[in-house]
Amino acid sequence: MGFLNKLFGTEQKEEETMANLNIGIILGSTREGRVSPQVGAWVKELADKRGDANYTIIDIADYKLPFLGEAGADNSGVAAWSEAIAKQDGFVFIVQEYNHSITGALKNALDLLREQWNNKAAGIVSYGSVGGARAAEHLRGILGELLVADVRVHPALSLFTDFENGTEFKPKAVQSDSVNQMLDQVISWSTALKTIR
Repeated sequence: MGFLNKLFGTEQKEEETMANLNIGIILGSTREGRVSPQVGAWVKELADKRGDANYTIIDIADYKLPFLGEAGADNSGVAAWSEAIAKQDGFVFIVQEYNHSITGALKNALDLLREQWNNKAAGIVSYGSVGGARAAEHLRGILGELLVADVRVHPALSLFTDFENGTEFKPKAVQSDSVNQMLDQVISWSTALKTIR
């Protein structure tokens, strides 16, 4: 079968499609003292070893986004945010749980765009006292409305077992396997959804 794939060039096309995928790792918190950069860097390190896509950390804090509909707001960061999201074929959201939901900064960043999110795939890596599970479930509902297909595997990090003193990220070894399983699904779905955009 490998010989036939090479003969007809299908293997090369599959490899080109995979290599051309852009997956944005979105840091969902902007507060001072946040730990999302540690989690995002860890996910990117694991992802880069795979060689199946171009992985980029996208930090909401870098864009100084206004609140949606805010009168007299400086909208200068919205165009750059729109461009960064539009380039992606899929996403991994690094999600913190605040009051049983996602951060206001992440919700606002999602609400500021529409078509740029459509027909793409996403994975979720969450953390909190119960692994950020409630925030992840809220995010799934929002993503569905934005036509983002979220994958099933969901690495859920505990502030008690995956962080030291709640601030220094030290994930348990099993979490790496979970991230790779999630990325397997994100890559498959991102590849499929790219065909309908």
